[in-house]
Amino acid sequence: MGTAVPVAAVALGACAIEKHFTLARADGGPDSTFSLEPDELVQLIESCRNAWVALGNVDYSLKTSEEELVRYRRSLYFMQDLKAGETLSSSNIRSIRPGFGLPPRHLPQLIGRRLKCDVTRGTPITLDVID
Repeated sequence: MGTAVPVAAVALGACAIEKHFTLARADGGPDSTFSLEPDELVQLIESCRNAWVALGNVDYSLKTSEEELVRYRRSLYFMQDLKAGETLSSSNIRSIRPGFGLPPRHLPQLIGRRLKCDVTRGTPITLDVID
């Protein structure tokens, strides 16, 4: 009964709803007691649309307002002097500020990779030095 369950379903990701409809419950019929009348259907549609819009969209791209703040974020840095061909591990990489290197989310992809060239301690990690 009502519209709360379909709206909650949309908020949890439902993309289709089945609901019985009648012009007037007073007209009777086998499904009329649990069917929506026109004004209730309008309310259901509006509430579901609002719930869907409230979910928003995931967007990890850098906003214009954030561009100057990137340097205050954490990024990956070499914590030791390393030679070309050495293997990267969690002991020679650290996530620190400022944000001039790769974002920390890249750490799992770097572990076990080799260096193309020598690097010095405190250098921000960039893809051009990774083999």
